[in-house]
Amino acid sequence: MSDVHVTPSGDGWAIQVDGDERQTFDTQREAIDRGREVAEAEDGELVVHGEGGEIRDKSSHGNDPRDIPG
Repeated sequence: MSDVHVTPSGDGWAIQVDGDERQTFDTQREAIDRGREVAEAEDGELVVHGEGGEIRDKSSHGNDPRDIPG
């Protein structure tokens, strides 16, 4: 299970897995779409960062406990 981070990178956006930059993209949307695919394949969490580096959104793919009420 690996966390996949979508982060600003130069003039574009990158996906990072376990701290290693894997790919760069022109738009954040492209990076998020590819990052989601990687997170699903790795049963990890997708963490989307904003332009300032702050965490904007998180979504888990494959490691959710099933006994959470609600």
